[in-house]
Amino acid sequence: MATRRSIPVERVQLGVRIEKRMAKVLKGLAEYYDVSLTTLLEGIVLHAFEGSEGRSRPSPFGNEAYRVLRDLKKVYGMTYRVHDNALFAEKGVPHDA
Repeated sequence: MATRRSIPVERVQLGVRIEKRMAKVLKGLAEYYDVSLTTLLEGIVLHAFEGSEGRSRPSPFGNEAYRVLRDLKKVYGMTYRVHDNALFAEKGVPHDA
């Protein structure tokens, strides 16, 4: 079996904010797969970026993960969909801000 070489990387700390229910679902999925939130997010982003290069859209998740995601989204009340983020309005902040 061929061994894979490691890829040296330098990680940076980001000051990002994310919707609370979405954060809980992401943390739950990372815990389910016993990986760090960093590893999960990097995998999702890499899959998204691959799809932007004209290839067929790869999915970062298999059937089991989508089942787990559906369950976690129900548990944490994440009822919005892919394009709903344009409608997000943070509590106490005017929507136009």
